[in-house]
Amino acid sequence: QVQLVESGGGLVQAGGSLRLSCAASGRTFTNYAMGWFRQAPGKEREFVAAVTWTGGPTYYSDSVKGRFTISRDNAKNTVYLQMNSLKPEDTAVYYCAADLTIPSSRWNRARPSEIHYWGQGTQVTVSS
Repeated sequence: QVQLVESGGGLVQAGGSLRLSCAASGRTFTNYAMGWFRQAPGKEREFVAAVTWTGGPTYYSDSVKGRFTISRDNAKNTVYLQMNSLKPEDTAVYYCAADLTIPSSRWNRARPSEIHYWGQGTQVTVSS
């Protein structure tokens, strides 16, 4: 059974940083595109970042570009999201995701229902 487990969320002041991790298990994720979505209260789940199975190139939403960095370590089956210069509007539950058929270049246009594997999410709260 495929499992994605996120960690690293928490409470941080505006301007601060957090690093999210997503550990994958159940199969080898080497050929999977992996990435992050987020969902704020009362809003739809939205794309944040994605990375190809090789670790590059990477793709970001306009709202996080230049502040967030996605990376992966296939030897550890882990993907990371380094979040810098956090803003209160970044407050959301962050979900790790993986998919074998949708390339990471299309994740910004994909519906969340099209992505096959999801973690349970980790809360990120940014105070002003």
